[in-house]
Amino acid sequence: MNRRISFMAGIRDGIPICLGYLAVSFSFGIMAKNTGLTAWQAALLSAANLTSAGQFAGLSLIAAGAPLTEMAVTQLVINLRYCLMSCALSQKIADRTPFLHRFLIAYGVTDEIFGVSVSREGTLSPIYFYALTGISALGWVSGTFIGVVSGTLLPARVISALSIALYGMFIAVIIPPARESRVIAGVVVVSMLLSLLFTAAPLLKQISQGFRIIILTLLISGAAAFLFPVPDENGQARPDGTEKGTENCIYNRADRKE
Repeated sequence: MNRRISFMAGIRDGIPICLGYLAVSFSFGIMAKNTGLTAWQAALLSAANLTSAGQFAGLSLIAAGAPLTEMAVTQLVINLRYCLMSCALSQKIADRTPFLHRFLIAYGVTDEIFGVSVSREGTLSPIYFYALTGISALGWVSGTFIGVVSGTLLPARVISALSIALYGMFIAVIIPPARESRVIAGVVVVSMLLSLLFTAAPLLKQISQGFRIIILTLLISGAAAFLFPVPDENGQARPDGTEKGTENCIYNRADRKE
């Protein structure tokens, strides 16, 4: 009975994620079709990765003919944040949980799944994660497949209009946190300016797109972490001018619930 309750809770929590993934991955499918991937190839790519930022960057590298080593390093840098999320999620499962379950749970560590999981009270069963990840992945893979098929059937003008959804997604991701934190807003602006510099400067634009992502990610995130560290639990004032304490740090919220 407990397994059934955990399974149904995972399905219920995953349905909103599934619907959101369906819309975003539709744009990814259109982009994958323009890159030259078939519907099955794109769906397999989504099923194997389950990461929007990494997959969009990966498509750009595929289109540019980047070597596999560059693709692998780029994916490592872009998805490195999942290591921190996994550390937090490891506190939400029982200590006796076998390694195999932990290994399979790690497959579904995404921003959305992480946010939903750490918000639940108490210890979570692997069955809950399987249900949450399964329904979410279904939306991501299905949306990708439908996007590629639609890119084949729909007129070029419609596809061009739908492609704007991709940029809308990125705007929706960066605007809310940028409005709440001056540090994040500054990082976004600096990222845009440096990206423009790497695209326009005669010498810097010779760097391949994959290594641009790697260099900028390490440079900007490293500088931001050094200059504006996340405050500890002693409640020191935040460098971005927000309230004292760690209320805005989701990792610490998860820790306090234990």
